[in-house]
Amino acid sequence: MVKLILSIILILCDLVLVAVVMLQSGKSAGLSGAIAGGADTFLSKNKAKSLDAKLAKMTKWVAIAFMALALIVALV
Repeated sequence: MVKLILSIILILCDLVLVAVVMLQSGKSAGLSGAIAGGADTFLSKNKAKSLDAKLAKMTKWVAIAFMALALIVALV
């Protein structure tokens, strides 16, 4: 019974982790990122700090919870 409950929580944690990663904005790369990157960074400085920083923190904590739950489920 405990393993079933932990497995359900693990699946929910998986879904949250996927959602948080998919919500993050992509990093510009290549020549187009080099040309437009300066203007984007300058104009959307506060937006990037608030939302992207929160998503990065959330990704870190959800990933830690996922790994801990996976280890607990494997040991039970």
